[in-house]
Amino acid sequence: MVTRAERNATDPDLGVLSGRLLFAVQGELFATLAEQGFGDLKHRHGAVLAYLDPEGVRATELSRLSGQSKQIVGILVDELEALGYVERRPDPRDRRAKLICPTGRGLAQMRAADAVMTAIQRRHARRLGQENYDEFKRMLNDITDHQRGHLRSAGED
Repeated sequence: MVTRAERNATDPDLGVLSGRLLFAVQGELFATLAEQGFGDLKHRHGAVLAYLDPEGVRATELSRLSGQSKQIVGILVDELEALGYVERRPDPRDRRAKLICPTGRGLAQMRAADAVMTAIQRRHARRLGQENYDEFKRMLNDITDHQRGHLRSAGED
């Protein structure tokens, strides 16, 4: 009888593979950011930081993009605000709504994170070949979108 641990060592399922990739990318990203002066960030903050725009984003949009609940996004925004990475500002298109906007420190972190992610992606593209890497990303994006759509439709039942 093959144990789950043995099976996942030799033929990991989609959840195990995607988790390994996420943890490895986050590990490199946040370790490099810490070396560059952003050591107060935690991996969980990526659910907000990955989707920030310089002009700001509504929390509801951060929730939709990240797949996290509005409550979780609110907690993460509170933490990032306390750390000095974001601030809440009135949305000029709708004064009732707030935009989550990066501060100067937040913008610096965004530039640093973009550079780290570019380096990671280039390394993998060199290893696989650009065409194979582009196809890998296209297929991974398709699987991710399909899975998220399945989750949404299952929630409607």
